[in-house]
Amino acid sequence: MRKYHMPKFVYSILLCLALPFVPLKLLWRAMKQPEYLKNWSERFGFYNLTLNNKEIIWLHCVSVGETRAAEPLVNALKSTYPKHQILITHGTPTGRETSRKLFGNNVLRVYLPYDLPFAINGFLNYFAPKIGLIMETELWFNLISACNHRDIPLLLLNARLSEKSAHGYRKLGDLAIKGVQGLNAVAAQTKEDAARLQSLGAQHLTVVGNLKFDVKPPEDAFEKGLQLRKQLGKKPVFLAASTRDGEEALILDAIKDLDLQTIIVPRHPQRFDEVATLFKQRDIDFALKTSLNRNSMKANKHEASRPYIILGNTMGELFTYYAACDFAFIGGSLLNYGGQNLIAV
Repeated sequence: MRKYHMPKFVYSILLCLALPFVPLKLLWRAMKQPEYLKNWSERFGFYNLTLNNKEIIWLHCVSVGETRAAEPLVNALKSTYPKHQILITHGTPTGRETSRKLFGNNVLRVYLPYDLPFAINGFLNYFAPKIGLIMETELWFNLISACNHRDIPLLLLNARLSEKSAHGYRKLGDLAIKGVQGLNAVAAQTKEDAARLQSLGAQHLTVVGNLKFDVKPPEDAFEKGLQLRKQLGKKPVFLAASTRDGEEALILDAIKDLDLQTIIVPRHPQRFDEVATLFKQRDIDFALKTSLNRNSMKANKHEASRPYIILGNTMGELFTYYAACDFAFIGGSLLNYGGQNLIAV
């Protein structure tokens, strides 16, 4: 296998060359998710939070799944280190919003800047974390190098690495190897993940399983699920959870002749309107989860008068949807997405 041995300075130059296109990328994403227009300065290492004198434990959770998976870890850190301030960084607005719902004002939350030297230095200068905990597979080589230079321990937690991703990193040669070797410890999900990370140079490896199994459902999720189930009537309830682009059309084709009450929950909130438009184009009777009214649903005495499909246009309610259904399909598996995790996080 050919290795390119990309020097780190070349990697940094390529990132700098891409810099003028970053606003265009953010504007493009904002067309579907306006929240991408907010807090741009943080993505370049500029912050204006008021900090206290507490030492900072920094945890990076790029999006929703990593943030929800980190919930038991954050709670344990808060309990074990009450005199420290927890800082959570994100890469997406949905991850940031999930953090707000889960932890409120008990943690600080900002965007992690792009992996540009000046932006990374701005972040580390501002917050000066005592330790960095990175969830899953966020390997940013300038970030790792800067933390090593400042003697900030950096740990990769709940680590996973597919063979495809490992193959891509191997092509980078020493850049990837030195980056992975710069991690102080790695807690992998499986033996296979650990072996692939070890092949890239990871040291101090431990296999600890998936943190998502430690996430506890909200206390009211089951009761809310039962309430939703009563609203939906007597038909069997089918849940299509965490669906990806293109899968909703296939699901609609599959269920069109079945006598079901169906709930479809797109994985990404920026697709809620897109999926609603698909229903309208097919002249399908549907209702938004956020518009369901218990009294109006009860007033519909005949099963046929109920919406054929409920569009789950809410975040953080998969536990409730699972509790309400009779059987479920997990998205990302009809098309070439690799399948989503069946754990409701």
